[in-house]
Amino acid sequence: MATARDLMTVDVRCIPASETLDRAAQLMRDHNIGALPVKAGDGTLSGIVTDRDIVVKVLAAGKEAAEVTAGDLADGRPLTVSADADAAEAVRVMSDARVRRLVVVDDGEPVGVITEADLARHLPADQFASFASSVYARG
Repeated sequence: MATARDLMTVDVRCIPASETLDRAAQLMRDHNIGALPVKAGDGTLSGIVTDRDIVVKVLAAGKEAAEVTAGDLADGRPLTVSADADAAEAVRVMSDARVRRLVVVDDGEPVGVITEADLARHLPADQFASFASSVYARG
């Protein structure tokens, strides 16, 4: 049976909560990614920042990305799943929470991220369609 580790993109990048969102955007651009898990000062995950969050919650709100930190935007602990969790469990967590990204951890440390694109690559078409309909369903 496949595990979360089998689905994930392994080159996870994190950003300190104290780092500004202009730097977060630069990291996303440089690494061609759309989200960064946020680490608090004590090293724990304190949220996740997405490119959409920066645009909608910061730029469109008239705020300056150089003046807002990742910690300001991160809202609580991100959803995580163990690297050894069954792949179906990871998909269920993402579907139930209606999220397109899930941080994969091993001993509490981020080791990867499962994205919607990862699911499209690894799941049979009918399972991916079920995931997509649950995430994008109105409600």
